[in-house]
Amino acid sequence: MHTQLVVIGGGPGGYAAAFLAADKGMNVVLVEAEGKLGGTCLLRGCIPSKALLHVSKVIAEAEEMQHEWGVSFGSPKIELDKLRARKEKVIATLSGGLGGLAKKRNVTVVKAFAKFENSTTIVLEGDDASIPAGNKITFDHAIIATGSVPAMPGAFNIGSDRVMDSTGALNLADIPETLLVIGGGYIGLEMGSVYASLGTKVSVVELQKGLLMGADRDLVRPLAKKLKTLFEDRIFLNTKVGSVSLDGDKVEVTFEGPDKFGVEKYDRVLVSVGRRPSTQNLGLENTAIKTDRLGFIEHDAELRTAEPNIYVIGDAAGEPMLAHKANHEGRHAVEVILKHASTFDRRAIPAVVFTDPEIAWAGLTADKAKAQNINVEVVTYPWAASGRAQALNITDGMTKWLVEPDTGRLLGCGIVGSGAGELIAEAVLAIEMGCVADDITETVHAHPTLAETVMNAAEVFYGTATEVYKPKK
Repeated sequence: MHTQLVVIGGGPGGYAAAFLAADKGMNVVLVEAEGKLGGTCLLRGCIPSKALLHVSKVIAEAEEMQHEWGVSFGSPKIELDKLRARKEKVIATLSGGLGGLAKKRNVTVVKAFAKFENSTTIVLEGDDASIPAGNKITFDHAIIATGSVPAMPGAFNIGSDRVMDSTGALNLADIPETLLVIGGGYIGLEMGSVYASLGTKVSVVELQKGLLMGADRDLVRPLAKKLKTLFEDRIFLNTKVGSVSLDGDKVEVTFEGPDKFGVEKYDRVLVSVGRRPSTQNLGLENTAIKTDRLGFIEHDAELRTAEPNIYVIGDAAGEPMLAHKANHEGRHAVEVILKHASTFDRRAIPAVVFTDPEIAWAGLTADKAKAQNINVEVVTYPWAASGRAQALNITDGMTKWLVEPDTGRLLGCGIVGSGAGELIAEAVLAIEMGCVADDITETVHAHPTLAETVMNAAEVFYGTATEVYKPKK
């Protein structure tokens, strides 16, 4: 089989690239080892975790209704089979829809594992009926979109399903009485929140001095306060996990830290210490393509590898390892192939942590500004001043802008609070368009909404925010 474009990997970057290329008239083959489209994000990541986080949020809101508003629904009864079935239905619906779209666009989907024989040929491994005769595909162009997998350090990989990665945690085999989350990043905190809301006693251990070290501390602070209550003070920072071993039906863990030292046993352990790119065993050694020390494929600003006809997108291309970044890179690579675009240059790729409260940021962060000696003015609007936030009892939130002092140009935005992941979109648009703070303040926002806080924070820069007094300089 010969094709103009072969896409290796059917995740959010891969299928976006394949579909756009087909829409543009190219002959496209998409090779996916699992057969189902959607990748980690849809099949065992973003989507199923957000479905479970929705359940977690509803349970938390029901408890708040009782304690804060005097409206009682009674204690939740968890039917685990129904919960799992609903999560799987969401996955099946979306993945099935993608399969249907591939057929309508005449994208040939091949269920196989692909390896490069050279820079114009891939060999297909597997026994599915979709694999063409000869088990090879030659191509004019290729896009590598193989994604990533959870990192599992050898010391933690003890051969027991009681020590889980994020995929295992999403399977919801049971609701354990106790769970240790190793790693204070977004995946661990999201899944820890889910299990805690279902009744598990969750503990978190983090080697660094704080949770979510990629985010500004003022954004993390309200979440850390909430998690301290949810996890009942079982968050151990600056703490190393010395060893993990199986003791009967328990997992024995040793700790080395100022707040946690010694041995404790848990029903289950979730290892959430990051992800690594899936770039091994691709036959890259048969091409000129190189990887860096972390396994990311080296590429130029056009997403082109050392082989001029082969591109790389998504997690395999490097940080940030986010589905929406992969999606845009996939589409961009196709435009480069068609000579409709050049460099992939985005000022603001949003990051969202879907905990309760949510955290979202885009563009420059305060920590990066300090590290790079960039002069910025940070202006914040507390949600305690928002009528909508007061009505919803979510006053611990905050919206902030990072503004270039002399020009008023918006360089970055951070939001913590309910729905932050939705609110950050306006900030991304503003930063990409090179807006100044006045562009936001002069845009009429509906009242009462949380979106007003984006405008209000920009007003703080000028000292004109109605609900916040800023002394004149």
